[in-house]
Amino acid sequence: MHGEWSDERLMLAYRAGDADAFTTLYGRYRGPLHRYLARQCGNPTLAEELYHEVWIKVINARAHYEPLARFSTWIFRIARHRLIDHYRQHAHQLPLQFAPHAGDPAADGPDDLLATLPAPSHETPHAVHERQQVAERISLALAALPAAQRDVFLLAEEGGLTLEEIAAATDCGRETTKSRLRYALSKLRHSLQDLL
Repeated sequence: MHGEWSDERLMLAYRAGDADAFTTLYGRYRGPLHRYLARQCGNPTLAEELYHEVWIKVINARAHYEPLARFSTWIFRIARHRLIDHYRQHAHQLPLQFAPHAGDPAADGPDDLLATLPAPSHETPHAVHERQQVAERISLALAALPAAQRDVFLLAEEGGLTLEEIAAATDCGRETTKSRLRYALSKLRHSLQDLL
């Protein structure tokens, strides 16, 4: 039932007491919002902490929520402000550092029969290693961007926000936002040209 509803309608339903509407919203934004925070701070543990703090802010703001902008603009603005607040409180830390996230794609505890079968071609050690190298290159290219350009790029890519929504979320003019996004894309293309 809730799957067809807009984010704004879900938030209004949650404001009215519909806990299932919140669950649907949380599911929709789990990936994009968490990736945005993780790529901005480069620390999975910190990203998880900030992610939960953003949702606590959403919960606390529900009684006063009004759909004056798209929900995605509203929640990514909250996330961005939470990042800024974190780095203001921890000024001695270098903000927005990225670290590659290595993971073991193999499932835990496969039974003996499955362990003897060959991996699908996309899961061979060579393919996994190549994907990890590409992911590391992308992370490094993102880390090399100036913070304002990285922020705009991630809001567009991870948040799916339009230029107008990014401008609203960052308290910046549309043309400045457009320029930052254009410069970010140009720098990323240049850094990753051998992968394209």
